[in-house]
Amino acid sequence: MNDHDPKISDPGYPTGAPENVSRRRFLLASAGITAGSLVLGFGLSVAPNKAAAAAQKMPPGANVPAFLELRKDGKVRLLSPFNEGGQGVFTAMAQIVGEEMDVAPDSFIVENAPAGSDYLVVYGKMRITGGSMSVRTSYDTMRKLGAAARQMMLEAAAKKLDAPVSDLSTEPGKVVHKASGKSLGYGELAGDALDQEVPSPDSVTLKDPKDFKWIGEPVKRVDVYEKSTGKAIYAMDAKVDGMLHAAVQHAPRLGLKPGDISNLDEVKGMAGVMSVHKLDGAVAVVAERFWDAKTAVEAAKVDWQEPSEDEKSKIRYMPADFSTEEFAKQLANTKGDGTEAESEGDIASGFDGAAKTVDATYQSQYLHHAQIEPASTLARFNEDGSLDIWLPNQAPEQFQAQIADAAGIKPEQVKVNSPMLGGFFGRHFLYPAANPFPQAVQLAKEVGKPIKVIWTREQEFLRDPLRPMAAVRFRGALDDQGMPVALEAISACEGPTEALNGHNPDKVDAMAVEGLTGKSYAIPNRRIAQNYVENPTSLAYWRSVGHSMNDFFYEAFLDEMADAGGQDPYELRMKLLEGNERLTNLLKAVGDLSGGWKRGPFDAEDGTRRARGVAMASPFGSEAAAIAEVSIQDGQIVVHDIWDVLDPGSIVNPAIIKAQIMGAATLGTSEALIEEVAYKNGEPTARNFDYYPILGGARAPRIHAKVIESGAKMGGVGEPPLPAVPPAIANAVSVLTGQRVRSMPMDKLDLKKG
Repeated sequence: MNDHDPKISDPGYPTGAPENVSRRRFLLASAGITAGSLVLGFGLSVAPNKAAAAAQKMPPGANVPAFLELRKDGKVRLLSPFNEGGQGVFTAMAQIVGEEMDVAPDSFIVENAPAGSDYLVVYGKMRITGGSMSVRTSYDTMRKLGAAARQMMLEAAAKKLDAPVSDLSTEPGKVVHKASGKSLGYGELAGDALDQEVPSPDSVTLKDPKDFKWIGEPVKRVDVYEKSTGKAIYAMDAKVDGMLHAAVQHAPRLGLKPGDISNLDEVKGMAGVMSVHKLDGAVAVVAERFWDAKTAVEAAKVDWQEPSEDEKSKIRYMPADFSTEEFAKQLANTKGDGTEAESEGDIASGFDGAAKTVDATYQSQYLHHAQIEPASTLARFNEDGSLDIWLPNQAPEQFQAQIADAAGIKPEQVKVNSPMLGGFFGRHFLYPAANPFPQAVQLAKEVGKPIKVIWTREQEFLRDPLRPMAAVRFRGALDDQGMPVALEAISACEGPTEALNGHNPDKVDAMAVEGLTGKSYAIPNRRIAQNYVENPTSLAYWRSVGHSMNDFFYEAFLDEMADAGGQDPYELRMKLLEGNERLTNLLKAVGDLSGGWKRGPFDAEDGTRRARGVAMASPFGSEAAAIAEVSIQDGQIVVHDIWDVLDPGSIVNPAIIKAQIMGAATLGTSEALIEEVAYKNGEPTARNFDYYPILGGARAPRIHAKVIESGAKMGGVGEPPLPAVPPAIANAVSVLTGQRVRSMPMDKLDLKKG
């Protein structure tokens, strides 16, 4: 069976024909109703022209038929504007929409929405799954979407029951007429509901939060069943008729070009090989089976060519002599006052009147995303010139435009299928040379058949864009009471946004310095600045972005200032946050969660010598605090416990938030202790997890998670619990050993037992 009939025009709305709308068919064969519809079962719907006309007049997130499909069995198919990658956003969307629609979350089937203007719900103008923005930027919009759908159900039921809307109410999944005792299920009303005007978002009435049934409750996740039964579909699982496989060998250094393949005839003659291709910075082998393609491409002996000087000026080029060890020294030795990012008070006078000053330089390492699912893309050109593509991504509309450019067609001719993500952490944005879709598109064109490109872990690690390195020079000033009166931090780094969009010499990349900026401590004289230092590596957003390294720098240096002033670091933070009820409550909560603050060193019940460290962070609209307890055993840091408290203001699902805290704390521990991308002679020393280890179960700490709902404006959840963890560990290690920890990963440090 052919999945795509080019003779049938698909307007993006249901035509009334029966269609298979199962999740597997939706992802693998682009079947079902691609733009969503309020339909009855298998396709009874309003005329497409009416739906299309209505859609053109509505702001993003308001067009109910683009998001919802109701079925006879009471199930509701919801097209989510955000992709699921383990963070629980499909469940959160079901809770939010279901709350106002009056549909239980477990009645939802949630899938990722296609590219389209209806889904640009992040601040009403864009769509990304990242920056911990999904729920907090769309919360009101998605509530109003559910309320509008409920209103359409009521109006449809009013006509069927010949009763005024005011006499009707809803219970989960149905409209009730209490006077007559009659009720109608939403599935029964779907067809009639589409004949109603879609209410304006401003006209609907939202629930009082005190009446919430599901928002704020730890409801079960809607994606667990498919994952636990092996039915979840990821990009690597996608299949279409006639598909061939491709494997690639990337150039060992960024910027190199493929020259001759000295054993080309041998490669072409290997089992299963159909063709060999030269790509931008890579060679590829196409075969019927992926293993045959992989074996053959790995055997290819490629003469990699240097780019011309003109070409080097237009690309990221990795020199043959680049090493991270030398680059770290370059960053640490970068001079200059930098471009100012934040200033408060008078930094000069703060130091002039100081009783004591403290100086230190802190450094961070490159990091891989190391998501479990390597990158892949399936591309299929159709007879009408359109292109169907399956790939992991965090921004479908952005990818649609770039894919169209690569294919030489219009964006509306590209159908982006966005399967569930096997982890992402910022990996699946549009990074130059870091996505396989240009390879899949080129190969599908050249071969004339659908092509699925899969990057092995080795090829993924060669092209995975990295969390930046940075070095921060700190100066701190203390008064005669040991209290901080001035702090200056000058970062030498390149931020991920300027790496992607170009450096503006008159402007600081906010993500390069976040976590140095935005601190709430009452230090009267502060100055934060950046010295821009271009990297030869590709750079990327990584979970909590700049906060992942900058909060480590700042919070560890704050402890250093506390020690210099004879202050307990926990009590110092309390003093510096005096009058800030939200943050003092947060700090007290993490202290209480840990059984009461004690710095140490102290002897634990098992006889080990231990200490604790504390740190705070304010990422993505939320507030976080962490305490870590550590010991040193056989020269290695052991993190026994982490107490991590998050205040995101208000919440949707506390169970998901606690799971996010635990995952973020684990990744923060891995970053702090183990992970590092190292380069020698222009090439990464690790091509797989054997030389790029991540935190395993044997070293994983016990994580104690708590959520505070302060009532502040809703903040992010996925990233905020991470940044306070590395400095809490560093501060604990410093007090235990008497050696100041100023760099990560800490496993590289030569530590004495405390």
